[in-house]
Order: sequence, then structure tokens, then C-alpha cells
Amino acid sequence: MDDISKLLDKYRGTDGGLIPLLQEAQDQKGYLSREMLEQIAEGLKLSLAKVVGVATFYSQFHLNPRGKNIIRVCSGTACHVRGGASIMAKLEEELGIKTGETTQDLEFTLESVACIGACGLAPVMSVNDEIHGKLTPEMIPEILAKYRRQEAAV
Repeated sequence: MDDISKLLDKYRGTDGGLIPLLQEAQDQKGYLSREMLEQIAEGLKLSLAKVVGVATFYSQFHLNPRGKNIIRVCSGTACHVRGGASIMAKLEEELGIKTGETTQDLEFTLESVACIGACGLAPVMSVNDEIHGKLTPEMIPEILAKYRRQEAAV
């Protein structure tokens, strides 16, 4: 928690410092733990409710551990019409988790997003920053295996 103390020193007394402090704190662990939020609230002399309120308002903040590979499945109109729901269902089946959850080994987090911006490739998903388009459920195991291999090789 020494790193949080350094961040508190950096942002204490700074107007608008809460959000950048939360961003940097999250960068340290990948998510904002309850302990971190309590320390930030105490260090900035804010109520825990205010700090948690900010952290839960913005989608960039996460209160639970996230996977090394973030899978985002588009649920926009083009993807929906072209079978996006079947892609999500296959991912849930393969990973053994539901949308919004993270695998126990912290390898994958599965999310639904309104639009990825690649409608011509519908249905589409991203894994980290890599786009996969024109998907079929049959393609999912091979795509996941690629990321599992990368993790094993690291």
C-alpha cells in the first residue's frame, strides 16, 4: 500500500484529483480493491461513499480482478442481426463464465459492448486490442487457444 501513499501525496489538495488517482491506483493492481478505496477515501478526507460512487459511475474502473485477456463482444445492431448472441453463448460455454465475469485463473474477462466500430465485419469481438470479425461459433475455440498459448509461453 506504500504506492497508494505516494499517489495520495501526489493528488492530495488537487482539485479534480480523485479520478486520476483512481486511474493510477487501478493501474497498479488492475482493479480497485475495497482496501484501496478505503485508503483513498481516508487519505483525501472524503467519504467512502463518494469514492465508491465515482469508481462505480465510470466504466473504466473495476472493483474486481480482471483477466489478462479482455474479450469484448459487440452487441450492436449489425452484430446482433448477424449472430452476435451465438458468439457470446459459445464464449460463455467455452470459458465457463457469464458476461461480466472473469475466469477463476484470471486468464479471461468477458464483456458485452454496445459497438466496437467494425460493423462490416459483424459479428465481431475484440481480445485485448485485436479485432476478430466475421465470426461463427465454430471459430471461438481456436481463437481462445491462441490466447491461451500466448499466456503459457510468457
